[in-house]
Amino acid sequence: MSKTSILHKNVKLGDNVIIEDFCIIGVPPRGVEEGKLKTIIGDNSIIRAGTIIYAGNIIGSNFQTGNKANIRELNTIGNDVSVGTLSVIEHHVTIENSVRIHTQVFIPEYSILKANSWIGPNVVFTNAMYPKSPTVKENLAGPVIEENAIIGANSTLLPGVIIGENAIVGAGSVVTEQVDDSSVVCGNPAKLLKKKNELPYKD
Repeated sequence: MSKTSILHKNVKLGDNVIIEDFCIIGVPPRGVEEGKLKTIIGDNSIIRAGTIIYAGNIIGSNFQTGNKANIRELNTIGNDVSVGTLSVIEHHVTIENSVRIHTQVFIPEYSILKANSWIGPNVVFTNAMYPKSPTVKENLAGPVIEENAIIGANSTLLPGVIIGENAIVGAGSVVTEQVDDSSVVCGNPAKLLKKKNELPYKD
């Protein structure tokens, strides 16, 4: 671990974990005692310079971040996950195995990203339908991204939308409602263009 980085109490690092300069790992969230929450980062992970990972994250093996990623507390992150430079993952997020999150993505609390989903750069998830309502905190609901779905660059997903398995959201889309499995949608608001098997490429 770099001498310029800080490791808080109750952090467990797996084998061959690389932590670059000016990282902070295991930061206790507001109102939580130092060391109260366990933080785990699995084998062969790379935490790049300037990244902050709060306490209570349980992270699998082969995890990597870009520079200055920010990962809040109490998330569950699987194996082979990548979080790009300047991306922000809020708390209580579930990220399954082999998810790729590109640069400057925002993922708020209570979002779910299932295995092998792919999130392009500058994508924004939202979780508050009425941000200043009195009951906003009780009604937060992040998007659910099903397995193998792709979210194109600069897209925005409204609270609670479900992106189906193998679906593709075209770049720059605003997704306001559920996207069915293997559908290709695009636009503002996003509308169905075709099915994935009609595209001129194969997986």
